[in-house]
Amino acid sequence: MIILGNGHDEFTDEIKTKSGINFSACLHCQSCANGCPFLEGMDYAPNAVLRLVQLGLEETALKCSTIWICVGCNTCSSYCPMAIDIPAVMDGLRHKAIDKGIKIAEPDVLNFHNEVLNTVKKYGRTHKLEIMMRYKLKKMDLFSDMGVGLKMLKKRKLDLTPSKVQDKKAIEKIFNNK
Repeated sequence: MIILGNGHDEFTDEIKTKSGINFSACLHCQSCANGCPFLEGMDYAPNAVLRLVQLGLEETALKCSTIWICVGCNTCSSYCPMAIDIPAVMDGLRHKAIDKGIKIAEPDVLNFHNEVLNTVKKYGRTHKLEIMMRYKLKKMDLFSDMGVGLKMLKKRKLDLTPSKVQDKKAIEKIFNNK
């Protein structure tokens, strides 16, 4: 059962501030949903998540899978007649969910993103092989897609050793400015 919030409330204002986006201009035309390549994996269409926030339905919005499945490709925004930066709103919702200690609807997505950030912090760039290995190790699922990994190695899509940036201090500065 969904309990309606009081519409324009602190939660709505906080997400507008966190994302820097005025999503009240959303027409709910569903153009964003028509363009989203990940819609099938989502429990709510992108505009429906905006509507949850507009209505002040904080718990429902923060517990939904959509905010974690969104990859920030901006396809939705390019289709939006109001040019709303929906991925920025999703990002604001993810941060709010983490801050509130909400159980993450898609924990594997967060774990994967953390592995990506760990390699960027370490090398200044992503190291796909290390990301995949650490992620698979955490899931204790080492061999389920070994064939894909071997094909990627064969096609030189995975480097055995990481490439590193020269200016490690610049990378440290980025991570220290959170």
